[in-house]
Amino acid sequence: MKNESRMLWEEQVPLLEQRRHRVLVEKAYGELAGGKKVYPLRQNVFDSMRLTGFDTVRVVILGQDPYFNEHVRMGPEAHGLCFSVVEGIPAPPSLVNIFKEIRRSIYDSDTERVFATDLTRWALQGVLLLNASLTVIAGKPNSHANIGWHEITDNIIETLSRRRQHLVFMLWGAFAQKKAAFIDGNNHLVLKTSHPSPLSAHRGFLGSDVFKKCNEYLRFHGHDPIQW
Repeated sequence: MKNESRMLWEEQVPLLEQRRHRVLVEKAYGELAGGKKVYPLRQNVFDSMRLTGFDTVRVVILGQDPYFNEHVRMGPEAHGLCFSVVEGIPAPPSLVNIFKEIRRSIYDSDTERVFATDLTRWALQGVLLLNASLTVIAGKPNSHANIGWHEITDNIIETLSRRRQHLVFMLWGAFAQKKAAFIDGNNHLVLKTSHPSPLSAHRGFLGSDVFKKCNEYLRFHGHDPIQW
């Protein structure tokens, strides 16, 4: 895991300091794979933390599982950032709804603005795009949910809550909302809505103003807003 001049995650998060993540990578792409493809590609598995240093995090968006599909001649949808796909791959339905809410609440438009599907631009602004599981077997959702990733990512969330101040945690859907147990709501803003998937987006995510509320909180605490 490379972090250039940023504060190293492995120096801040206890389970990362113990190198537990390195053990899991070997298992995920080795014995547990059983010869099957594992997503994202191994070199991208820690991209959320490689692109967003511990000391630069301002917002945390939590996903559950990496995308488990692959597109012919384009590669896998998953590339280490939750909800994000590289340019050229069609936006998955949840990402479509995320952009729909951003257009409405931030740019006051439903159709005019087009967004790049690669959310690296968010990560470089301090948005940690973290999946609870960092790997998945191709075509098998949640296939690596019980191998130990959740303990590590829970530890990341708890450590950010404890060692940083005035972060925004976006918890979308019932699974993500359980992670509120690791967050000090007195020192951080926790934004809970339904998941942006087509099955639930209309039950709270669309119209929630979560991106607007996030930027208002950041401004209030002296930080630049995210350019969504």
